[in-house]
Amino acid sequence: MNKIGFIGTGLMGLPMAKNLLKAGFKLKAYNRSTKKAEPLKELGAEVTKNLSEVVKDNDFIITMLTDDVAIDAIMSNSDFLDNLKFNSTVIDMSSIKPTTAKKYGDILKLKKINYLDAPVSGGTIGAEEASLAIMVGGDQSVFDNSLNILKAMGNPTLVGPTGSGQVSKLANQIVVGVTIGAVAEAITLCEKAGADPIKLIKALTGGWADSKILQTHGKRMIDKDFSPKGKTSTHLKDMNNILECANSYNTHLPISNLVKEMYKTLVDNGHGNTDHSSLYNEIERINKK
Repeated sequence: MNKIGFIGTGLMGLPMAKNLLKAGFKLKAYNRSTKKAEPLKELGAEVTKNLSEVVKDNDFIITMLTDDVAIDAIMSNSDFLDNLKFNSTVIDMSSIKPTTAKKYGDILKLKKINYLDAPVSGGTIGAEEASLAIMVGGDQSVFDNSLNILKAMGNPTLVGPTGSGQVSKLANQIVVGVTIGAVAEAITLCEKAGADPIKLIKALTGGWADSKILQTHGKRMIDKDFSPKGKTSTHLKDMNNILECANSYNTHLPISNLVKEMYKTLVDNGHGNTDHSSLYNEIERINKK
C-alpha cells in the first residue's frame, strides 16, 4: 500500500485525509497548527511536527492549503524539497494560480519528482462524503498511478497538462460565483415581492434553473445562515485569479468581473469569513441604498 504524506488539515483537508485512512492508506499528516491534525490519530495516522518528517520516505505527498502564499511557503522550503523521495509524486489539491502550478511542476520535474495539480470542488460536504469533483493537470501515466488515491477522495478527471487542473477550477468558480449571485437575486426578488422563497426552490426542482447551489446555498440565504463552508475571502481570491488568468489570454469576462467586485465589497465590509453564499448580503446592501 502506498504511503502518503498529507499537508494541510483544515476545513477541507481534514475530511479528505480521513477518507484516505478509511480507504486503508498509510498516512502521515502535518499542519502548521498541529492541533488541527490531531483527530486523524484515532484513525491510525501519524501526526508529524515538521515538514521533513511528513515528506520523508513517502510515495505521495498531498498538499491542501489556502492559497499561493501558503503553497510557496511549503514548496520553496528546503525541508520539503530536500526530503522528497526519488520518483515520488506531489499532488497539490489547493486552489492556486495556473502559473504557480506550472512553476512547481517544472521545479519538481528537475528533481525527478512527479507532479499533479488537482484542485477540488464540492465544499466540506463533498470532502466528507468523498464525492469531490477533482480536476487534474499533468501526465497521463502519473495520473493513472495516482488514481486509487484520488478516487478515495472523489471523482478525478485528467483535463490536460500541468496547470489545466487549476484552469478548470477557475472555470468551476466562475459558474459557482455567478450562480450564487443569480440565486441571491432570485431569493431577494421573492422576498421583496411576497412569494415564498422556500416554495420557489421546491417549484424549480428538476427544471432548468435547478442546481446544487439553488438547493444548498438558496436554503442558507433563506435561513440567513452564513457560517463558513466555503469562505467569501477564498472566493474573492478565486475571482481575482480568474480575471488574472483571463487577462493573460486577452480574454474579457464581464460577468466574472461584476461578481468579483461584489465579493470584494463584502470582504472590505468585514464579511471575509462568512460563507460565500453571503453574496446575498451584498444584494441586500445594494437595495438599502
